[in-house]
Amino acid sequence: MSVTQQQVLAAIAELPGPDASRTLAQSGALAGVNVRDGKVFVSINVEPGKVQALEPMRGRIEAVIKKLPGVAAAYVTLTSEAEQGAAQRAQPVRSSGHAKPQASGGAARIGKIIAVASGKGGVGKSTTACNVALGFARQGLKVGVLDADVYGPSMPRLFGIKGKPQMAADGVKLAPMENYGVKVMSIGFLVEDDAPIVWRGPMVMSAIKQLLEDVDWGDLDVLVVDMPPGTGDAQLTLAQSVPLAGAIIVSTPQDLALIDARRGIAMFQQVHVPLIGVVENMSYFLCPHCGGRSDLFGHGGARHEAEKLGVPFLGEAPLHMSIRETSDAGAPVVATAPDSPQAKSYVEIAEKAWANVNAGAAGARPAPRI
Repeated sequence: MSVTQQQVLAAIAELPGPDASRTLAQSGALAGVNVRDGKVFVSINVEPGKVQALEPMRGRIEAVIKKLPGVAAAYVTLTSEAEQGAAQRAQPVRSSGHAKPQASGGAARIGKIIAVASGKGGVGKSTTACNVALGFARQGLKVGVLDADVYGPSMPRLFGIKGKPQMAADGVKLAPMENYGVKVMSIGFLVEDDAPIVWRGPMVMSAIKQLLEDVDWGDLDVLVVDMPPGTGDAQLTLAQSVPLAGAIIVSTPQDLALIDARRGIAMFQQVHVPLIGVVENMSYFLCPHCGGRSDLFGHGGARHEAEKLGVPFLGEAPLHMSIRETSDAGAPVVATAPDSPQAKSYVEIAEKAWANVNAGAAGARPAPRI
């Protein structure tokens, strides 16, 4: 029988809270407890700057939860989000001189972490992230994919992976799932397909950090992070918590998508994350019957926007039935039809992106504290 939220709360209520003078229940620091299929996610609010000092407290709480009957895994994260008022969050981002964040936990052996982002949904960001990751793997790189789109996880379907992740050999971290030679972790593996993720910001940030740090990724050359659309908590959490090698922005050619792509570019520039480049997805339509080309959403808008903003342009990916079919089937086109024109588009994008990462992408600076 799986553990319940009430059982978790009862087990940790009397443990010392962040100030050590009151219990966790009395302190008011407990931001949320979520239980799914025996996986327990706990978020605790602490003062900014005290996260490292309170790591022993976090570890004790996590250890107590893991001992409860029916607990498959426990993830306790400390967050200072609740301590930052709306007025403070509204202030412009400024560099405070802090050193670039270092990867920790299971992420410590990852060479490069790359975010794939978009200013809005519906532009094919996840499909692009999946096929670009496979394009990296075709270059002989050891690749992982982190599905950080908590509200709409797509990687289990795109990679054709079913089932639940198991504990790693150390008995502490989760082992990532794997297919087509790429390691994958997603909140979609931990919840039912039709279960809604109804979480507030701190819980989302907690989940993303734990999917990164509490997974035994092993030795990777690159970890591709499929970001949620927009410019919110997830992007800021990653920029603040891990050493991002850069970001890839995905857009379609039409003006409505480009407006939001500009916001995505500006957001990463504001938090000093290097911009690897822009991808124009659904750049043109190829008729499966006659092979004719139609520019359904216009063409070249993303390239023009990249040139105007001084950001590298990585290439175009077409709107083609085979990409949709292989994505829905969990057989991504780069893995199953690598010699097709559609796959070659993604492979070329991956090659340019990796070259830009190693050459030093635009806008590289130490990430500020947010």
